[in-house]
Amino acid sequence: MADQRAGSIIIKRKKVVAADGHHGGAWKVAYADFVTAMMAFFLLMWLLNATTENQRKGIADYFKTTVPIVRISGGGDGALKGDSVFAEGDMAQSADGGAERAAPPSTGPVAEAGAAAAETATLEEVEQRLRAFTGDSMVLERLMRHVNTRITDEGLVVELFDIEGAPLFEGDSARPAPILRDLVVMVGETFAMVSNAVAVNAHVQAYPITMIDNPAWTLSADRAETVRDILGTTALAPGRVERLSGFADRRPVAADAMAVRNNRVELILLRRKR
Repeated sequence: MADQRAGSIIIKRKKVVAADGHHGGAWKVAYADFVTAMMAFFLLMWLLNATTENQRKGIADYFKTTVPIVRISGGGDGALKGDSVFAEGDMAQSADGGAERAAPPSTGPVAEAGAAAAETATLEEVEQRLRAFTGDSMVLERLMRHVNTRITDEGLVVELFDIEGAPLFEGDSARPAPILRDLVVMVGETFAMVSNAVAVNAHVQAYPITMIDNPAWTLSADRAETVRDILGTTALAPGRVERLSGFADRRPVAADAMAVRNNRVELILLRRKR
């Protein structure tokens, strides 16, 4: 009789893998930060491409901690009261009755350093006031294309320069174009805020060496004199113009000495101690 055995029972256990659990939303936060950073980056690229050098400098200055240059931005009658940084009692009076920052008494190196820092702050305020003209109208924005400013050891330098197709003088002469008159008047009215002395430097592009009579020296001197005459029509006192200089073509700012960019006039608001 055949051996009848009970068959072996084999139990197979299947490992059931549940669906992946929830890992949290940290990746969403990281992705949102990435998208925000990329948006800021492309916005920065657009601003760099769509603005001029002076406009970019103005945007940079907006985010700096600076001294307010208008009365309404200081203390005074607001909710928190306080004294305005432009209170008449806190500022010295200029020759024409306007107020300006008072320099501390000079009693040593520390005091002199403080006075130099205060004067630099004053020059920066004048520079910012000059840049503020760019927001008044499209006409002023076109004017400011001809303007470059910088603060040096000599003082605040406001450079007015030719642009291709938009010269400041008529041809190779010292006759001012209307745009130069508007620019010099704007600078003169701004310089009238303080009582520092003013210097005028004129530069011209190089002329071909084959010319028998090179007009560079005479032309630059005549153009400096023209700018001084225009300054005399502004609120700037004539006696404040301390120096006129014609540098001919000796100090070009462009690689090509004959480029029109070298035709320029510098109006300098001089430091008191030089």
